[in-house]
Amino acid sequence: MKCQHCDRQAVFHITELETGEVRELHLCEDHARSYLNQSEAASETPAGKPSGSGTPLGVGQTAEELSVLDQKTCGMCGISFFEFRNQGRLGCSHDYVAFEKELEPLIANIHGATEHVGRRPRQAAAIVMPAEGTEGLTRLIGLRLEMKEAIAREDYEKAKENRDLIREIEETWLSPSAASPTPPEATP
Repeated sequence: MKCQHCDRQAVFHITELETGEVRELHLCEDHARSYLNQSEAASETPAGKPSGSGTPLGVGQTAEELSVLDQKTCGMCGISFFEFRNQGRLGCSHDYVAFEKELEPLIANIHGATEHVGRRPRQAAAIVMPAEGTEGLTRLIGLRLEMKEAIAREDYEKAKENRDLIREIEETWLSPSAASPTPPEATP
């Protein structure tokens, strides 16, 4: 199919819905670029900012805004938002805090809500979350990361201290009901 404005091959096929009307455009790369630039310019607000600025992953975001967002990284696992977008997987549980502003609309769109409303596994019921919540989990992840780094630098004293702190935190989180019951004594 040929471009509607010249004799070159149409590589972009755009369908627009305007007030109940369907309009199809078949454009070559150059004409598509100019068409998209015109539509971007038309969507700018009087202040000179795109109408989608300030909203996470908005349609009107510029390349600069997306590149800044892609450079944002998690302080715990080091995954960048760009890596998340390409892989579709987060690196650790702290990423939900680090990328909260960007993930919230995505989660709401996929699940219809941003808070868990379903059942929880039995193991989760055995763990009593500390009063500090996510911050406690973040501290635990940080301690584990520091322990791995200490082992890599062969600082075994620091690794031992972190290991002991991790065990202490995990023991305080386990409820008494999580302890395994003692087996009944065998009768002769």
